Amino acid sequence: AHNTHTQGAEHTMSSHKAIEGKKADKVKVQRALVSVFDKTGVVDFCKVLAELKVEILSTGGTAKKLKEAGVPVTMVNDYTGAPEILNGRVKTLNPHIHGGLLAVRGNELHEAELKREKIGLIDMVVCNLYPFEQTVAKGSDWDTCIENIDIGGPSMIRSAAKNSNYVAIVSSPDQYKELTETLKKTEGCLELAQRKKLAFAAFTLTA
Repeated sequence: AHNTHTQGAEHTMSSHKAIEGKKADKVKVQRALVSVFDKTGVVDFCKVLAELKVEILSTGGTAKKLKEAGVPVTMVNDYTGAPEILNGRVKTLNPHIHGGLLAVRGNELHEAELKREKIGLIDMVVCNLYPFEQTVAKGSDWDTCIENIDIGGPSMIRSAAKNSNYVAIVSSPDQYKELTETLKKTEGCLELAQRKKLAFAAFTLTA
């Protein structure tokens, strides 16, 4: 009986196997999802993306700020076909977003499912989070603190970082300058080493 229990425990603790796909060093950024709380520098960064013919998906206040600055934007609800609901609590939690972020490129099953569900790939996420810790630290009431718990942001960050073999996750305004220089030099491409570096920074936020 003891052996059976041990085997069962080992089975439940086993890791997921890697999913086979194509190796990609340089990936050209063709579609980016931009949704930020801290909007420092986001307009200038997105102007660079737009100049490089990147399609920009966005939501709420970020989309408003970009549109006001003349940056072409596709609203996420138009892209997914699903409305923003629950006072904005549900905006990006949708298969058209997370499928586009998590698909393993070159994997036959994944590509067939994307085609069947008419889901496009997303190559970059630009996202930073609600200021939950700062909200608590300044003594805000319980309900205010609760509304500053970010759900969609960490989900997008983790999906993009998990798939850094293909997707770039930009999680801080401090990263815009270096990325702008790189993207201009490479005509919109990022190398695997850069994507992994960005993913590492992202996981320190959401681990």
